Amino acid sequence: MSRIATHTLAGVIIAASVLPLASKPLKLRIIKWWCSRLLVAFNIRVVSHGHIPLGHESLKTTMFVANHISWTDIHALNSIIALRFVAKSEIRSWPVIGYLTNKANALFIERGKRQDAARIVNNAANSLEAGDNLCFFPEGTTTDGTEIKRFKSSLIQAAIQANATIRPVAIRYPTPNGMANLGVAYAGETTMRESMLQILSQKNPVVELHFLAPIIVAELAEQDKDRRVLTQHIESLIRIKLAL
Repeated sequence: MSRIATHTLAGVIIAASVLPLASKPLKLRIIKWWCSRLLVAFNIRVVSHGHIPLGHESLKTTMFVANHISWTDIHALNSIIALRFVAKSEIRSWPVIGYLTNKANALFIERGKRQDAARIVNNAANSLEAGDNLCFFPEGTTTDGTEIKRFKSSLIQAAIQANATIRPVAIRYPTPNGMANLGVAYAGETTMRESMLQILSQKNPVVELHFLAPIIVAELAEQDKDRRVLTQHIESLIRIKLAL
């Protein structure tokens, strides 16, 4: 736990003193480095498959859409390419993590408030049009990895408005025998402390990131640009990849 605490403290110092002054490319490199080292501290190994994003400096106006199992999903994705995440507003008040998430320029959404949906869609579309790469988890919650909740479609509208590229990502935490690693899931009544201890109790847990083929919104037929149709298509792609 000591190296985790040390690395977290370093993150707080960097977030307070370096990130506010850093250029956008430097900020993204710092976030990628910090998340990669945090996973090392937890002995989590990231394995990527498929259409892995390369040339990070040139990738822009892209929305990554993934299923959600654990708080480590964010760090695993950031270890490949630093992204701007859409996060639930409650995270902002979490000790340390809320501060770091805010400094990493997350977009916070008030889940359950219909009036906030239009604001976050507009902000996400503006962010994409400015060249940012966003990521959100359309289930709106985490699972234990043995199921996928129905995807919510509102934020896909931002990708449609911005003519963005959508990159579906199927996330999986397998055990050595190929089953879902329930001990890594941050779901149900599990607390953050319990989740961290469960992960540390394991020997080299693995997270698989399956990057599926990019979907270029501008090339879609008009009927396929309906946000509900597109969301269902993305959900089905991830379900098929994970055999869920």
